[in-house]
Amino acid sequence: MTKSQKNEFEIIIKDIIENPNFKELDNETHHGISRFGHSYRVAEGVYKITKKLHFHYKEATRAALLHDFYFNYQLEENGEVKNLIEHQNMALLNASKYYDLNDLQKNMIESHMFPMSKVFPKFKESICLTLVDKVVAIYEQQRYKVGMKLGVYLLFIFNMVTLHK
Repeated sequence: MTKSQKNEFEIIIKDIIENPNFKELDNETHHGISRFGHSYRVAEGVYKITKKLHFHYKEATRAALLHDFYFNYQLEENGEVKNLIEHQNMALLNASKYYDLNDLQKNMIESHMFPMSKVFPKFKESICLTLVDKVVAIYEQQRYKVGMKLGVYLLFIFNMVTLHK
């Protein structure tokens, strides 16, 4: 991203990342990093693609940042699979408390888990978010979560070997 694009991106999302409630996502683990970090990375990807393709990039960037605006405690009664299918409803509810969302943004948030969710992406920006979110999630799973699990296993093995000496 060029410096002017980075500046524009930061201006588009400024009020969201300064929201104290949204900042709390930095304390929520998601794909081995914080949900804030994941959402920021997805928003950057959506910004780049939608701007390049002359889509509604400002609205799309904001919706991308808000797509996982939920907290673990809000869904703790659900299992992991049910969370995959329902977290976007909580994200939409939370985002709607603080921001006026248009139909495009609502659909982006509601449909970003398609085809796992029942909501179909109606807009090209919605499809973009769905794809970018999947790519980023796979990257994060590979880079952070798998690495963390491997580190825990290696530490366990090391401890077992050194305890028996």
